Amino acid sequence: MSNKRVGVIGGGQLAWMMAMATEKLDINLFIQTPHPDDPAVAIADESIFAAIDDAEATKKLAEKCDIITFENEFIDLDALKKLEANGVIFRPKLSALSPLLDKYQQRSYLQNIGINVPKFTTLEEFSLTDFNFPLVIKARRHGYDGQGTSIINNQQELEALLSSETNSLMVEEYIEFDRELAIMAARSTTGEIVTYPLVETYQKEQVCHWVIAPANVSKTVQLEAKKIAEKLLTELEVIGIFGIELFLTSDGELLVNEIAPRTHNSGHYTLDACDVSQFEMQLRAVTSKPLGSTKLNSLGAVMVNLLGYENSHDDYQEKRNKIAQIPDSYIHWYGKTECRPGRKLGHATVLIKDDKIKPETIAKQIESIWYN
Repeated sequence: MSNKRVGVIGGGQLAWMMAMATEKLDINLFIQTPHPDDPAVAIADESIFAAIDDAEATKKLAEKCDIITFENEFIDLDALKKLEANGVIFRPKLSALSPLLDKYQQRSYLQNIGINVPKFTTLEEFSLTDFNFPLVIKARRHGYDGQGTSIINNQQELEALLSSETNSLMVEEYIEFDRELAIMAARSTTGEIVTYPLVETYQKEQVCHWVIAPANVSKTVQLEAKKIAEKLLTELEVIGIFGIELFLTSDGELLVNEIAPRTHNSGHYTLDACDVSQFEMQLRAVTSKPLGSTKLNSLGAVMVNLLGYENSHDDYQEKRNKIAQIPDSYIHWYGKTECRPGRKLGHATVLIKDDKIKPETIAKQIESIWYN
């Protein structure tokens, strides 16, 4: 098997950025997405238009491909297991995804393999005697970009949420963290593991606004994050790339917040700051190619998400041109036709080549242009 035909479940910007790496690797990319205007549709070799959790469509996708990988987690795992039993190759394997798709099960799994996580429970077992306000309440499935996550400050807010929320929920303690961190890690078919530099992420209302690489933390914290990533990927026998979000507490403890079993927003800087981007790395891992280097090509990098802030149909060319005037800047525009508040429309990365330049200053400069 050549492994040169790769199927992707999902057609958003993550699949689009993966598709940009296919020519270099001599790979044909096929996608399954419900939206004909998704970014990846324009550059995939072929698209199957169907819901992400439509296993019949995935069966058709499998007929065109050697391997299927994932852009998101909104899949029907049980239905896909029947395809896997009939010889369809998924990477990561479904057994690696199985403990991760439900956030409560993910936390339980991490705890069971000895990885530290915030205190958590199901909504059904929740008692205020075990937790203090504020609380974090999360949808157990299908939450992303802050959706499905609520910070609850008092009993009234809790009752209001419970009266309106119909999804299955998880409750966790609110962590007074020193900073939020993330690390991308990939594992190949041979068991080789590589990790990208640990980064700091800046979140506002549970949505990532910018990422600074590398994180300004001690060597001890960097090594601990690397160790957590290597342990997780080894335990799950992952083939592919994972994003791991972490809290660093004021006393130096690292807690895993969430796992993304795919490419992740915190790794977008790798497109411009590394020889092998996270998207190329995913393709290398799933097609049994050597993984390659994860080193930064500059002192550092800052990546800023260009988020929608209004309902419109606009390509914001003037603002993008202004951002492009910043030295060593790169803009990735996802080509989405509809803008709405919070939607990821693109991102800008600036390489740091002078240690006198503060990444936070650049991030704020980009945001002042974008949101002005």
